[in-house]
Amino acid sequence: MSGHDGVQGASGEAMGGRLVLLGNAIVDLVMRVPALPERGGDILSEDTTLTTGGGFNVLTAARRLGLPAVYAGAHGTGPFGDRVRADLAREGVEVVLAPLAEEDTGFCVAFVDGGGERTFATSLGAEARLTEAHAAAVLAALRPGDLVQISGYGLAYPVNGPVLASLVARLPEHIRVFLDPGPLADQIPEEVLAPVLARCDWVSCNQREGRLLTCRDDAREAAAALAARLGPRTGVLLRADADGCWVVPPGGEATHVPGRRVTAVDSNGAGDAHTGAFLALLGRGLDLTTAVRGANAAAAFAVTRHGPATGPTLDELLEFLAGEPLAARLTSALGR
Repeated sequence: MSGHDGVQGASGEAMGGRLVLLGNAIVDLVMRVPALPERGGDILSEDTTLTTGGGFNVLTAARRLGLPAVYAGAHGTGPFGDRVRADLAREGVEVVLAPLAEEDTGFCVAFVDGGGERTFATSLGAEARLTEAHAAAVLAALRPGDLVQISGYGLAYPVNGPVLASLVARLPEHIRVFLDPGPLADQIPEEVLAPVLARCDWVSCNQREGRLLTCRDDAREAAAALAARLGPRTGVLLRADADGCWVVPPGGEATHVPGRRVTAVDSNGAGDAHTGAFLALLGRGLDLTTAVRGANAAAAFAVTRHGPATGPTLDELLEFLAGEPLAARLTSALGR
């Protein structure tokens, strides 16, 4: 496994390491509907909100658990770009790149049905216009111990994909690399995906994405097959919603980590909450088992709240886990 474990100070804050997102922070138009309309049909939204989403959800989930976070993606000039930057600033997330002129940040329409499931349609904007100059600026901004998160959305974009693949191949060995292949996993060109997978320390995906990457329906089999494809230097997290996740440590065997049964009201952003919490807890020096269990709990918390960026703060996570051994472990490790 390339890189090395996070170092933690007496206060529990990560020393030096940050989450650096090479993804896309965009605006989400979230519409709650009883069910998706039939083809050619129409349906009235029960509730509609405009919020920042995409990679923003991962950044906020990590930041709320105490890990410094940096947005290293592109962003535009216009009302959507302004909103994204304002929300990043509110969450205490640093922005690396200057806004692109004459093009706004893109947006996504997210339909959340009565069962809490979400369906997306995305319009690309400035976030899909990365250049080699942007890549050079990101490389110059990295620090020893940083954790770099990459989304499959960016890899699937025709302009961003080759730039990101080249950037990842040039990352120093002390940088840990995490990939969430996302819903477009099967649409990423092999010449883009292969070098990213070769450099990854961890790949985290849901069951559908695992099936796209391995052609295996069973969650355990998909996790094991993906780990075999990646090799012994790379770990795998395969998220299985309420059933928790399957974990394959680098060079290890697939192990099931149980989830938590809650009443879900909105699954939008649950995977991002899991990813952000996992990165935050690893980045703050916790062991793998605790980080995974904490991530499962954070994702369970997130689906009980409306909205995409619903990862818990540390206080909210501890209250959610009140009386459980995991709460005591997190309190002890993070100095609370």
